[in-house]
Amino acid sequence: MPRRRRHSAGFTLVELVMVMLIIGVLAAFVLPRALDLTMWRLRAYADALQSEAMALQRLALAQRRPIVATFTPGGATFAYASGEALPALPCPATATPCIAEAGARSVVFNAGHSGRAMTSTGAALAVTLSGGGTTIALVVENETGLFRPLP
Repeated sequence: MPRRRRHSAGFTLVELVMVMLIIGVLAAFVLPRALDLTMWRLRAYADALQSEAMALQRLALAQRRPIVATFTPGGATFAYASGEALPALPCPATATPCIAEAGARSVVFNAGHSGRAMTSTGAALAVTLSGGGTTIALVVENETGLFRPLP
């Protein structure tokens, strides 16, 4: 009579050890980076800052009024050239200060009703966001007002 082989329906000890090893490596290296909420908040702030600056540049052109964006270590403030304040964009609470450059720097969208942007430095204005070991570099171009991330 031929013998029937029994097929087990479980995992071998080697397979279980390998799965536990992979989970351990992920827990040690990947999880701390994935759970670094400061990095995610800073990235979200950079995206919000970029979109807000571009929206206000369009608003300045549509309303034919200059708008001043001021960048300080505590965040960004926006106002019409006449002084009327627009909503500000403060740094996230867990990453304050988030703008690395010291002092206030500004850019005027629709400067002199010409449609151009004028930075306080007269050249491209660097805005470096940093916090929690993460650094994000942005730049506002003089003349065009293009607000973009640097590579």
